[in-house]
Amino acid sequence: MEDIIREGLAALGVPAAEEQVRAMARYGALLLKANETTNLTAITDPAAAARLHFLDSAALVTMADLAGKGVIDVGSGAGFPGVPLRILAPGMALTCLDSVGKKMDFVRDACAALGLEGVECLWGRAEEMPQLREKYDVAVSRAVSELTMLSELCLPLVKVGGLFLAMKGPDCEEEVRKADFAVKALGGRVREIRRYDVPGADAVHAVVVIEKVKPTPAQYPRRWAQIKKKPLLG
Repeated sequence: MEDIIREGLAALGVPAAEEQVRAMARYGALLLKANETTNLTAITDPAAAARLHFLDSAALVTMADLAGKGVIDVGSGAGFPGVPLRILAPGMALTCLDSVGKKMDFVRDACAALGLEGVECLWGRAEEMPQLREKYDVAVSRAVSELTMLSELCLPLVKVGGLFLAMKGPDCEEEVRKADFAVKALGGRVREIRRYDVPGADAVHAVVVIEKVKPTPAQYPRRWAQIKKKPLLG
């Protein structure tokens, strides 16, 4: 894993010290070991995990300055993209949030094993945590929900002036267009869609960069059942 991560970070233009490369490889080893008994990831090949978990996540470092920032990873799962970002960004304070407790248990234990400080793991749903409202400089998510719904979960957590980075497939223009009303209603503005190659994976992914330009109205986010039943489509 180390060689793939090291070479891939260089290809992405992401600077990394050897200790950061080793930390990511160690986290990957802990993930694959734990996955033997607990369903944490569908990717079980070490090389594929290095590329599709760690390098894919690391691409976000090129899209925003995360050093010293408060970042929340919504729908974090086994810690992606949040944990690789925390390893790479000095002084970043990371909150991982997921509705599956066993995944947050893994992230907490693995970060402790690595001695990785500044990581908080929360078990719950974003729309049920008002104490997190407009607390973070940046929200990131690799969740599979449509951007319209994902924006209602993530944008309320971001401070005015902050960013929401939504990881998507390369052909996401129509999804972004459909989400335009919701993004604006929630206080955001789509800045750009950034595409990037995942080194060694023959895959092109995209990040939708959304700026938080005004406070989210108090009625959002709604309950998840309402978000699913009646997404903000204008």
